[in-house]
Amino acid sequence: MDLQGKNIVLIGGAGFIGHNLALELKVRGAQVEIIDSLQINNLGAFAANVDNIPDRTLYLHLIHERLNILHEAGIPLHTVDARDYQSLSPLLGSINPQVVVHLAAISHASKANKSPYSTFDHNLRTLENALDATRDYVEHFIYMSSSMVYGNFQSDQVGEETVCEPVGIYGALKYAGEKLVIGYNQVFDVPYTIVRPSALYGERCVSRRVGQVFIEQAMKGLVLNIHGDGEDRLDFTYVQDFIDGMVRIISNKNSRNEIFNLTYGTSRSISEMVDIIKTEFGDIGIQYLPKDDLMPDRGTLSIEKAKRLLGYEPRFPLELGFVKYIRWYNTLVEQHRHLFDDVKPSLKLVKGC
Repeated sequence: MDLQGKNIVLIGGAGFIGHNLALELKVRGAQVEIIDSLQINNLGAFAANVDNIPDRTLYLHLIHERLNILHEAGIPLHTVDARDYQSLSPLLGSINPQVVVHLAAISHASKANKSPYSTFDHNLRTLENALDATRDYVEHFIYMSSSMVYGNFQSDQVGEETVCEPVGIYGALKYAGEKLVIGYNQVFDVPYTIVRPSALYGERCVSRRVGQVFIEQAMKGLVLNIHGDGEDRLDFTYVQDFIDGMVRIISNKNSRNEIFNLTYGTSRSISEMVDIIKTEFGDIGIQYLPKDDLMPDRGTLSIEKAKRLLGYEPRFPLELGFVKYIRWYNTLVEQHRHLFDDVKPSLKLVKGC
């Protein structure tokens, strides 16, 4: 999958997915540049601490680590707000990318439901600006959607042809984004790929996804809060598997004008994730809380299409990927214990490396 010299721009690329993708693309020879305002779930938000964020010191450290790694890799970062067409359009024109990967978004369903206007602005306004600015020259526009577009799964498994019935603001706007991307293809012949990930986890994430929250609660010796009965299922996907899939989408022309589920391809229950936490940290208390009515019932996303057209083969089931993630956290504690609020002094470190 040689990408030597390929000119690629990641909009919203300084986040969890984006910085990992940028680093991999750079290793593979691509010319990568990032456009990011650093405001959404990033440096600006954590520096201002407007939401009274727990473990803020830790997250600021991780964000600075991301930025330092990108700098050391020689990946340019343009601090521009993609909502501002007058700033975004000339910048994109000067870079003249062959590939645009659109990652800019508010990535929390709960935050989206609380702030619909802001979510529309960051999810759809940025997308429309990017599409319109590059419609005359981009060779491939990749849009980061979500498994939330499916809404409540009507069976144990959904495929790309499953009818989408999103629940809440977040899923609705992600689905609207898909339709906008397809519309630009119909009107302006912009080649596209729509990507639907699910329950991503991995190193240097600051999004407080369920696995991250569980690890941090366990490190502090706190009770794990489970919303629901623990039997809800998610298609947990380790970030390195996802990045491999994204590289295949960029490098393989079979991806053009297609929608792909890009997950591990097997759902696991929240209780199974908790069992892994218990194995690594010892016995931990559990508290069951009411489930959010706006969080749909989900399960497995079929990845047969990605396997068939792209040769996608994820390698990290939860027992490998999540344990790898825990061990990374443990190393972080050993090296930077001062970053953690009230970390348990007797933290059990996993065996091995």
